[in-house]
Amino acid sequence: MSYFKHHVFFCLNEREGGEASCAPRGAKAAFDHCKAKVKAAGLAGPGGVRVNKAGCMDRCAGGPVAVVYPEGTWYTYVDRDDIDEIVESHLKNGRPVERLLLAPDIGR
Repeated sequence: MSYFKHHVFFCLNEREGGEASCAPRGAKAAFDHCKAKVKAAGLAGPGGVRVNKAGCMDRCAGGPVAVVYPEGTWYTYVDRDDIDEIVESHLKNGRPVERLLLAPDIGR
């Protein structure tokens, strides 16, 4: 068994020169909201969920992005409601949110 049941990484990278990246698309606010939501739901900590910041994950074209391990489920999201749905459905109940899945061929 791993230390955390789920480990969530949010890309917070910002590229220069107007190149596509996650930071200008609200990634930090989504990260903060997810972290607070996980804590409020009692899911945070060992045996539960850890929410972390990440640098570039090279999936910029689909940004903003987050990935949930150990499944390796990649998400794109638009707003707090999307983050709430990921927390409730995937992190709490083990059901990935199909409508928010990042297509496997989307890269930088």
